[in-house]
Amino acid sequence: MASVQDNNLECTNHENEVAKNEKEQTETLSKRQRKRLLKNQQWEEQRELRKQKRKERKQQRKLERQAQAEDGVEWTGKKRMRRSAEPSSLRLVIDCSFDSLMVLKDVKKLHKQIQRCYAENRRIQHPVQFYLTSHRGQLKRIMDEINKGWVNWKDVHIKTDPFHEIMSKEDLVYLTSDSPNVLQELDEAKAYVIGGLVDHNHHKGVTFDLAKKLGIAHAQLPLGSFVKMNSRKVLAVNHVFEIVLAFLEKQDWKEAFFTVLPQRKGAMPVELGQGNNEEEDSDQDSDINSVVSEKRTEQQTGQ
Repeated sequence: MASVQDNNLECTNHENEVAKNEKEQTETLSKRQRKRLLKNQQWEEQRELRKQKRKERKQQRKLERQAQAEDGVEWTGKKRMRRSAEPSSLRLVIDCSFDSLMVLKDVKKLHKQIQRCYAENRRIQHPVQFYLTSHRGQLKRIMDEINKGWVNWKDVHIKTDPFHEIMSKEDLVYLTSDSPNVLQELDEAKAYVIGGLVDHNHHKGVTFDLAKKLGIAHAQLPLGSFVKMNSRKVLAVNHVFEIVLAFLEKQDWKEAFFTVLPQRKGAMPVELGQGNNEEEDSDQDSDINSVVSEKRTEQQTGQ
């Protein structure tokens, strides 16, 4: 027993001696040496924070690679030269005001779709002025928990306020498949709004009703004029976003649709002079992605 106590006493004395020596060394250090020591201590204390940031950057690069792989684009590495980019003045807005209409799993899907939009806009040659509005509630909590690096995103305007309080109503065009207006061209002076809603058609017409209530312009993409879907389809918010980006680069709706829409969705080109005559039972993630039925209606009227 005495031997154990002696050992403990020796350890304590040794620790005290070491602490005393360190204190004496610190006191004898020059101002520059103390500063360097403090810097090293801070470096060690922030080790876990640096590890977390590296993990987030790795996840972001993975998302960018996935987005390009879906488009059949070869990954060119993270050091892509962005100084050749020519930003568009067109504003593209994801309206996140439908938070309360979604269950948690669908909010998580929306978060992933927004990540894809961000990655794609950073990659292309003509990036748009990207806005997230009404950013709060479940969506913000999910992003804080899963992707804390969103606060460092570049080239994106993230606002808690609704889009119609940030931008002039005369500039706004809400993209919704329920609109009778078919979009033919994009006006780069406008702000085009995409409903940030993953609801599997539980809330049909909600974006169209919102546009009418706010008294702003609305339109649908000319999907049915160029694309024939042979199966049920689920087009996400990021697909809509990417179609607009692709049109800005190609100035051709058909090319834009077939650059973005994966072939596994059953997307086929509409033959010249042929409307989209098949009824679709669409289970969509975004109102804008419905197949346009205008041509079918015109054909039936003319019979």
